[in-house]
Amino acid sequence: MHEFSISESTDKPSLYADLHSALDGLTADEPDAIANMANAAALLWEYLPDINWAGFYRAIDGELVLGPFQGKAACIRIAMGAGVCGTAAVTRETQVVEDVDAFPGHIPCDAVSASELVVPIVVDGALIGVLDIDSPSKARFDTDDAAGCEALVALIGPRVAA
Repeated sequence: MHEFSISESTDKPSLYADLHSALDGLTADEPDAIANMANAAALLWEYLPDINWAGFYRAIDGELVLGPFQGKAACIRIAMGAGVCGTAAVTRETQVVEDVDAFPGHIPCDAVSASELVVPIVVDGALIGVLDIDSPSKARFDTDDAAGCEALVALIGPRVAA
């Protein structure tokens, strides 16, 4: 069992710094990509406030395939370029979506989701997949969340590149 000292303050940079440290400790010596994604999703689910889904889609044979996650059952396959996840995968740019209903082509896996943050995972120029986090609140994610999750992806990317 792992215990972490995660900041409960509203200071997002401190929260993400603590998450980064915890994720590093969880995944540093583990070579299995799925185990590392599973622990990362569980960590985010437990400590990020106001979210209803946290997990990964893996880039496999030209599409995104559901990986380890926490939350309701999700879409299994997403075409590259489709929805928020597919857009992040194709552009290789973080997507911060304040209102998913206003995002062209949004794929509603959970009708409760109102905003979304998706960070592409790119290692040595290759797309590995995306980190996807949903919230039932509009405009839940901001630049601090994007920067924090990008730092988490930079850490875990090489550890999930199987």
